[in-house]
Amino acid sequence: MNRVLADAENAHSSSVESCPSLRDVHSINPTQLMARIESYEGREKKGISDVRRTFCLFVTFDLLFITLLWIIELNVKGGIETTLEKEVLHYDYSSSYFDIFLLAVFRFKVLILAYAMCRLRHWWAIAFTTAVTSAFLLAKVIISQLFSQGAFGYVLPIISFILAWIETWFLDFKVLPQEAEEENRFLIAQDASERAALLHPGVLSDGQFYSPPESVAGS
Repeated sequence: MNRVLADAENAHSSSVESCPSLRDVHSINPTQLMARIESYEGREKKGISDVRRTFCLFVTFDLLFITLLWIIELNVKGGIETTLEKEVLHYDYSSSYFDIFLLAVFRFKVLILAYAMCRLRHWWAIAFTTAVTSAFLLAKVIISQLFSQGAFGYVLPIISFILAWIETWFLDFKVLPQEAEEENRFLIAQDASERAALLHPGVLSDGQFYSPPESVAGS
């Protein structure tokens, strides 16, 4: 008899210990979950994510910075109009920096089109632009005579090469993983809100509560 009472007490204690987990499940607040889901959907409707916007801003900086260095190089060589005519109209692969500027324009157009307008979530576009940039710059440094033209023969190719690889690193290690993590959190929150809706069918309205009419005294 004592053993039966002890087993009953153990079963009762185990059921009491399991109550906090049930309370944790019922403590899910559907309102907070729906607020998170609506905020995420609002960001999606509003535009691209913050980290992707930062990436597009850096791509724009890449183009502007290379353009600024190229304009400085044109001034150093003896005036913008004269040097511009020499490098553009009389283009020479071995001595002109105009192709490095066009390479920056190429990166800007492809990356903005892919990751800002089309909102691509893959690395193939950045891999293509970085591969083209690296191959072109390596061939230009090996074949051309840029190193004999002063400091800009080193600065423009090296900076263009570094910026292209920074863009690749930023997209592959920051933009795509962070957006994937935010999407996973959204799916988890959405699944939790659906489960919470099943656990909490809703608050009863005032019309569902009523009092029976008073009975006649002595009835």
